[in-house]
Amino acid sequence: MPAIDDSRGKGTGLESPVSNLAIVTPSDAADLAFVSRAIWLGVGGALRVTTLGGQTVTTPALAAGVPHPIRAARIWATGTTATGIMVAW
Repeated sequence: MPAIDDSRGKGTGLESPVSNLAIVTPSDAADLAFVSRAIWLGVGGALRVTTLGGQTVTTPALAAGVPHPIRAARIWATGTTATGIMVAW
């Protein structure tokens, strides 16, 4: 029996629960398939990202296990020390 979605038809704003998750391998050559709404780290560290707004920045060390509300279009291999990266959208 398929799962019942009690939230179907309700708005999906940035405050809404995420609908998709993906493990990410950082890349200096490829953007993410979808812009993230949040990023989780298995092992904390720095992230070099290109934001939805077009800025490329390296964060200070971010903690593992908590959502970071970053709208990223790319997560770079160079400059990223965090591992176990998962994005949500």
